[in-house]
Amino acid sequence: MDALEMLKTRRSIRKFKNEQIKDDELKAVIEAGTYAPTAMGFQSPFILTLQKKEDIEELYQLRIEVSHGIEQNSVPFYGAPTVIIVFYTKIAISDFLGTLDAAAVTTNMLNAAHALGLGSVWMNRPKEIFSTIEGKALLEKWGITEELVGVSSIALGYPDCENPTPRPRRDGYYKIIK
Repeated sequence: MDALEMLKTRRSIRKFKNEQIKDDELKAVIEAGTYAPTAMGFQSPFILTLQKKEDIEELYQLRIEVSHGIEQNSVPFYGAPTVIIVFYTKIAISDFLGTLDAAAVTTNMLNAAHALGLGSVWMNRPKEIFSTIEGKALLEKWGITEELVGVSSIALGYPDCENPTPRPRRDGYYKIIK
């Protein structure tokens, strides 16, 4: 797929097949994330992937708690069999740049997923989730003791729906000055 066409056609997918993605697809998506630009090349992001249904459901329950019930859907993470969480580590130059680094990683992974024919949707709330005692306990349960700040999560899997039609681009989105 042509890179520009791929960028124009990537859309958030909110319905997934009940089939786990292949390991090589997951590794390709993660690797794309590791090639995102980061401030001064520090590579401050950390990528955590969950594929056990119980872990995804536990994470989703915390998501509901930190959103005060607003974020409830009928199925955790729209039924995606894989959830990727992007954090930044203490080696980030600042919280602001760590957040931008993690956002660049997330964007690279979303685009790589689309290029591979996978569906994905960017989801927020990891900062709130992993700031709680319960969120920190989850990280510890998963063997992660490093101090991390959550930025984003990606629900990832094979789409079980058509690719949504993009909204028309708004007027005034950009200006070129020569």
